[in-house]
Amino acid sequence: MTNPAAAAAETHADEGVREYLAFTLGREEYGIDILRVQEIRGYESVTRIANTPDFIKGVMNLRGTIVPVVDMRLKFRLGEPTYDQFTVVIVLNIGGRVMGMVVDSVSDVTTLTPGQVHVAPEVGTALDNQYLIGLGTLGERMLILVDIDKLMNSTDMGLIEGIAA
Repeated sequence: MTNPAAAAAETHADEGVREYLAFTLGREEYGIDILRVQEIRGYESVTRIANTPDFIKGVMNLRGTIVPVVDMRLKFRLGEPTYDQFTVVIVLNIGGRVMGMVVDSVSDVTTLTPGQVHVAPEVGTALDNQYLIGLGTLGERMLILVDIDKLMNSTDMGLIEGIAA
């Protein structure tokens, strides 16, 4: 697939407007910065690595690069994942590291202005608020905006370093 980040980088760079890739986990819709997305692939089985947390599905070979793959539904404790024709791996490039995240589906790229991003309330969610940018609103639609850099570089994800090395 094409690199959606390249087109997004040229759009609205100086206006505080940001673009997010919208994806679903269960019944909720999330968004991550489109500039972190390298590509979107259909889900394929991965090679499991022993002694890793359940949410780390394993690794895949992406054109000669070994990429760790995290199942976000397992990471956020949202029940048992089902893998079907809509399940995808979003391949991310974060700080020069390539990693994949399995999500239920992707829907679109959404443009949000600073006025459409609101502080997330302090509630007991599966996703720690420190990993949230906020809530993006588009009319009745609401996106949970994830700071994917913080999440993927967090201590509990530190195992990814060891797998990818």
